[in-house]
Amino acid sequence: MRTESDSAGGGSLYAARKKVFPQKVSGTFRSIKWAIMGIALGVYYLLPFVRWDRGPGAPDQAVLVDIPGRRFYFFFIEIWPQEVYYFTGLLILAAMALFLMNALAGRLWCGYLCPQTVWTDLFYAVERLVEGDRRERMKLEKEPWTATKIGEKVAKHTMWLLIAWWTGGAWVLYFSDAPTLVRSLATGDAPLIAYLWIAILTGTTYVLAGFMREQVCVYMCPWPRIQAALTDEWALNVTYRHDRGEPRMSVKQAARVQEAGEPAGDCVDCFQCVAVCPTGIDIRDGMQLECIQCGLCIDACNTVMDKIGRPRNLIYYDTDINIERRQQGKPSIYRPVRARTVIYAAIIAIVGGLMLYTLATRQSEGVSVLHDRNPVFVTLSDGSIRNGYTMRLLNKSNQERRFSVAVSGIDGARLEIVGVDETVSGNPVVPVAADSTHEVRVLVFAPTGAKLAASTDVTFTMTDLDSGVSQTAGDFFKAPGK
Repeated sequence: MRTESDSAGGGSLYAARKKVFPQKVSGTFRSIKWAIMGIALGVYYLLPFVRWDRGPGAPDQAVLVDIPGRRFYFFFIEIWPQEVYYFTGLLILAAMALFLMNALAGRLWCGYLCPQTVWTDLFYAVERLVEGDRRERMKLEKEPWTATKIGEKVAKHTMWLLIAWWTGGAWVLYFSDAPTLVRSLATGDAPLIAYLWIAILTGTTYVLAGFMREQVCVYMCPWPRIQAALTDEWALNVTYRHDRGEPRMSVKQAARVQEAGEPAGDCVDCFQCVAVCPTGIDIRDGMQLECIQCGLCIDACNTVMDKIGRPRNLIYYDTDINIERRQQGKPSIYRPVRARTVIYAAIIAIVGGLMLYTLATRQSEGVSVLHDRNPVFVTLSDGSIRNGYTMRLLNKSNQERRFSVAVSGIDGARLEIVGVDETVSGNPVVPVAADSTHEVRVLVFAPTGAKLAASTDVTFTMTDLDSGVSQTAGDFFKAPGK
């Protein structure tokens, strides 16, 4: 943002905030932004109400973060706490996708997909609906407080608060059954934490999208600083093609200059690119930190070029390399496929492929074993050796299952589970409830006279009695040694 000079004529330490009044614009990029906004907000507000049948006893909300049940549900996918590596994979994919977008076309995320951009666009739409376009809003800002002005301000802020309130309300619906929570919120029976989070998100949405707006992008968000270190000279950015636009002059002046055989640029200094910019900058000054690469200045400039009969895309996604090449009489070149884009795409493909493979091949049961620390073994009166373990059996299905448990690795070893009497083929059977884990105490006995090292590897096998599917877990058996 530009700084204002102080009364002594020197530069001030801080930039005075100059309120931005973006003008309404239509065109290709504005249509893309409307479409993305509609899809993004539609998904965010409505997704909690989408149902997905997972069988009896299971939640039927398509997307649900079930904190009490320690589950994350996403349509047919169910993530358990021990599968946190899926979230790690998603974070990697998100980072690489962000890097790839930056390498291809600059701040695509900032201009089209960032929540701050989406909600600010929505708040601007409400502001235009109530107060009018740029000129009307600037005029209203300078007018004294009248009944009309107060009415418009109250209507605007009421609509802003309703949007912000529903934004906070939609967020908490992802953490509980949406229809049930909506009824509880309406009757005042919802948990206090739900009201607290709705209040927090209502306040932050109202302030960030309604008041701070471009200041969030310029001063609060770290991404503009980070992306500058990740970009290169081949990344496309919204660029004023000064090779074609300079020297600037009015249409009439350009006609007189051209008649005299002198060069005249296509830019007519109409400032429409500045009027529509959500951060209030002049793209003709070159690349700037405040530019979020939304492309609205492209639409505004194209509208002007159409009116005066000049070629479109005086402002467009381009590179400084191409500007220099055109000035030298060379054709433009583009390199979307280069080392960094290939690396980013490869990482996305590899991580995404691994995640899909693990999801497709993962089992609905699991077992883990933890050896006792003290004592590590016990010598019994008959000379046999006993080791104790804690075993956790996992059943991810929506039905109760029965698992037999066996041990191998020591000839003649015997396995017992405390509190379990049922056996199949000499192996104890443990029932595990649907969609749950069950922890049991396991004792393994090595017979008298068995040849044992100080530590012997053993394998525990858990077998589903209905399907015959088995899972194994390795550990060790401790003995006095020789």
